[in-house]
Amino acid sequence: MFSQTFVSVILASSLACVVTTIGIYVIRKHENWGSEHVACFMAFAAGVLISVSFIHIIPKSFEMNGAAPTFLLIGFLALYLSNSFLNAYVCHEYDCADYALGIIPMLGIGLHSFLDGIIYSVTFKVSIFTGVLAAFGMVLHEFPEGIVTFLLLERGGFDKTRATLYAFVAAALSTPLGTLVSYPLISDIKQSSLGILLAISAGALVYVGATHLLPAVERENKQYTLVSLAIGVLVAAIIVVSKK
Repeated sequence: MFSQTFVSVILASSLACVVTTIGIYVIRKHENWGSEHVACFMAFAAGVLISVSFIHIIPKSFEMNGAAPTFLLIGFLALYLSNSFLNAYVCHEYDCADYALGIIPMLGIGLHSFLDGIIYSVTFKVSIFTGVLAAFGMVLHEFPEGIVTFLLLERGGFDKTRATLYAFVAAALSTPLGTLVSYPLISDIKQSSLGILLAISAGALVYVGATHLLPAVERENKQYTLVSLAIGVLVAAIIVVSKK
């Protein structure tokens, strides 16, 4: 029989896959609506991710391992450096090959989504509540991620069919794949080591919310994004406080 933790983490990563797929479908069928509202989704997701990390996940990791602060920094910097490395190869000039504008960011998003699957394994292993909190914010950011991946590929010169397929594989399917690959390795890990992994995961979540989602929201410069961010923070705070 499968354990409750395993079932929970598979359900969460599968939900993330479904939500990303919905984002891809919406932007393909309703491109104007998706482009208009994607900033609000990103702002709300950023509010949830940052709040959950600081209010619950980071303190929890500190309780589990005294070295957690160092690994929190490592998690943040690792994701920053990996994204900076990928961005260094993104072509921004008009005379560059158009496909590179879609493929390189797609690979970066695919790696990021695979790491999301690992984060699900780590957080649910700590506790169902910790996993649900992390999953709540992460699943919300999957919807705009699906939209962004499709748009990058389409603007890179791919037709709608190939853009849909590549976006699904990179942004959606890679998340449950990351969970399936990582869960057997994490299921028997010691509590102190789990604290280290949780701190690394928290650093990654803070990076995604603070330096990936929020700058994108600011670039969009849409109305009501600040309200969406505030609602995300409030929702996360209410969930954490009600649990205590």
